[in-house]
Amino acid sequence: MAYTFRGGIHVEEHKNTRTSHIEPMPAPPLVKIPCSQHIGTPCSPLVSIGEHVLVGQKIGDVSGGLGVPIHSSVSGVVREIEELSTPIGARIKNIVIENDGKNEVSPAVKPFPKKLTEATPEELIDMIREAGISGMGGAMFPTYAKIQSARGKVDKLIVNSAECEPYITANHRLLLETPAQVINGVKILLYTIGIREAIIAVEDNKINAINRLSELLAKDKMIRIAVMKTKYPQGDERQLIYALTGKELPTGKLPSDAGCVIFNAETCAAVFKAFSTGTPLISRVVTIDGDCVAEPKNVLVPIGTRYSDLIDFCGGLTAMPKKIINGGPMMGFAQWDINAPVTKGTSAILVFSEKAEPHYELPSACIRCGRCVAHCPMHLMPSYLAMFSQHGMYDLAEEYGAMSCVECGSCSYNCPGQVQIVQHIRVAKGAIKAAAAAKKAAEK
Repeated sequence: MAYTFRGGIHVEEHKNTRTSHIEPMPAPPLVKIPCSQHIGTPCSPLVSIGEHVLVGQKIGDVSGGLGVPIHSSVSGVVREIEELSTPIGARIKNIVIENDGKNEVSPAVKPFPKKLTEATPEELIDMIREAGISGMGGAMFPTYAKIQSARGKVDKLIVNSAECEPYITANHRLLLETPAQVINGVKILLYTIGIREAIIAVEDNKINAINRLSELLAKDKMIRIAVMKTKYPQGDERQLIYALTGKELPTGKLPSDAGCVIFNAETCAAVFKAFSTGTPLISRVVTIDGDCVAEPKNVLVPIGTRYSDLIDFCGGLTAMPKKIINGGPMMGFAQWDINAPVTKGTSAILVFSEKAEPHYELPSACIRCGRCVAHCPMHLMPSYLAMFSQHGMYDLAEEYGAMSCVECGSCSYNCPGQVQIVQHIRVAKGAIKAAAAAKKAAEK
């Protein structure tokens, strides 16, 4: 029987690229490397305008606090360091590099100098930080910091390969085409954390990937496969932990409080690449899909590639786009700039026309059907939270658990009254955070 959790929904999968092999994309003529591709302090540029840089060269770093460095994905000349707005409104510096087409690799890119069993955990953690690896499932939490916080606290490593969002198949193809990279990355992480149990969680709509991994791990005593029921949001860390261990993770608690640490499959592969070749995180697999895209594909993309270049590589557009989404349609962010760059957390770029979105003539209204309550994986009352937010009753929204909402979108997806429940809850959460910050500032 497949592992699962309480609540959730089965969304239309639209896994159109599940049979599309990963295609390496030639480096584009220009890349924009954002200085913030992780949770924590943004990087400060280490290069200046006019400077020549090499592939894999460190071009930005964090001097203090939480964060990881950034590296050039091409060789060429720094043309500009400009501030650009992100989809959530923050202003972030971007290092713009003109590709010289020579693909010259930095001499700093070289394999880890020791065998795994000869290395100390501290040396491996430093290697992972210097490689600029942050969570590639979308959260972009610095991987070295997650390892540090897990050491001595967890006994189980979970590889999140659920990939429950519609359209996205990047992890699926990675498990099929380069599973050894993922497995070897898991072994490095197990050794670094100091534990001996790992679970690779894969939904049962990826049976070929499950079979492939089962063949490779048939005699492995530390890593096993867990077949998950295909259900959204199976990839959320709280639902994943509950499905695999039966432990519920309360609000404010971390996976380590349940004895677990979770990494995305591509993050594991990035760790192995850094160890075996010295290559920092300068590329990733991205699913390109949507009814506007001529040739939907899975593409190995240099970090900093503009969406427009990526779409051109997939045959261009077949219709006027209405919406461009970074990530999946359930939890991704709508973009306003087709020249925005691919980051370490970009798992997909989806381009939809007006035809792809349903049109409703009647205004949205809650009909008290209770579907949002029945399907909420966090066991909240989304209809109440939305109502409190609409009326500015943010204290009640907080009392009813608004901050526990993971913004998965199951409620909005299932609402027959077409209420944008998640958006209302996001507004409430923003107001609650602002009030808490104001209170803290006043106390100081």
